[in-house]
Amino acid sequence: MNRRTFVATAAAMGILPAAASAAGFITYKPGVIQAALDEGKTVFVDYSATWCGTCKRQARVIDGLRAASGKYDAAMTFVKVDWDDYGTHEVSTSRQIPRRSTLLVLRGDKELGRIVAGTSESDIKALMDKGL
Repeated sequence: MNRRTFVATAAAMGILPAAASAAGFITYKPGVIQAALDEGKTVFVDYSATWCGTCKRQARVIDGLRAASGKYDAAMTFVKVDWDDYGTHEVSTSRQIPRRSTLLVLRGDKELGRIVAGTSESDIKALMDKGL
């Protein structure tokens, strides 16, 4: 069973603590990012809002890069933080996230890279490559 099939099945069965979206992102709930980092995982964090046009463009680029190469899913855990719910929460303020449409790559206690409101495929690919 491949990872996406497992994640979709586990989410449907209610096994995963956080819901997994169709795009393979874990929906943020407090503690999800830190738990993954504590397990030694690299985490790609997408701070977005459903109504945000820039966020939608970023999502299309990220989805396309992930579909083109399984190396990203093998190397990173993808977490989506809903800006409307968590924009003023510790998950945003502790990392000084200025706005929705911010993308981060984290490993251990380090931020490996960040993009704020950027939609360039080459820039997003370069950020994702930092997580490999």
